[in-house]
Amino acid sequence: MNGIIDYFESIDPILGALYASLFTWIVTALGASLVFLIKGMNRAFLDGMLGFTGGVMVAASFWSLLAPGIEMSPGEGFVKVIPAATGFALGAFFIFGLDKVLPHLHINFKETEKEGIKSPWHRTTLLVLAIALHNIPEGLAVGVLFGGVAAGIPEATIGGAVALAIGIGIQNFPEGLAVSMPLRRQGVSKFKSFWYGQMSAIVEPIAAVIGAVAVTFFIPILPYALAFAAGAMIFVVVEEVIPETQRDKYTDVATLGFIGGFIIMMTLDVALG
Repeated sequence: MNGIIDYFESIDPILGALYASLFTWIVTALGASLVFLIKGMNRAFLDGMLGFTGGVMVAASFWSLLAPGIEMSPGEGFVKVIPAATGFALGAFFIFGLDKVLPHLHINFKETEKEGIKSPWHRTTLLVLAIALHNIPEGLAVGVLFGGVAAGIPEATIGGAVALAIGIGIQNFPEGLAVSMPLRRQGVSKFKSFWYGQMSAIVEPIAAVIGAVAVTFFIPILPYALAFAAGAMIFVVVEEVIPETQRDKYTDVATLGFIGGFIIMMTLDVALG
């Protein structure tokens, strides 16, 4: 692990953001590739992994984003928390707007429950877009942290950025499978199911580079940007991830998965950040 951190410290942070987010994309593809090896996916496993995803995202929102964002903000008392509060609200409203506009369908939802503007798009496309919506704030979070390193902000560290990328990568593995396996059950070929599964994470490298570059050129926005990514992730967890785990009898499994994901992400961030 020290070797990985040393490597990222030796390269340009924006390039590091690209490499780290490509890693999260590759892990998504590895998860999607299981469609070639297994015939079906246990619903309890899916709900547990979705819960795990939520736990990672909530822990990352605080330990990797909000806490350092508040720490680097100037002032005391209420003044010190204004950038975090403002950025958090903007991030949540950003995903709220996308959620209302972007046609998508959650994994465990029926065709009649698709969200966003009305669209003739096939269920396959809507499922991919639903996971892509999850991944936008994750890519932004990684990019913003690396951008903070590039800007020379002491509270933004390579270790913390690497920890966040690892945590997101871990929870991306079941997300890739969660897209490819339902498509396979609907009769889509194994290759196409894999292709759509890995494509759901293509937004992460794009969002990461945009976040890193934006922070590099506009250093004062870093506390706002960190909180923006946190607000976006929390909105996704509360509005999308958690409801997906509450539609069957495995809610306890999902809850335990959430706890496990939170602990792992918290441990990674504290140990490496």
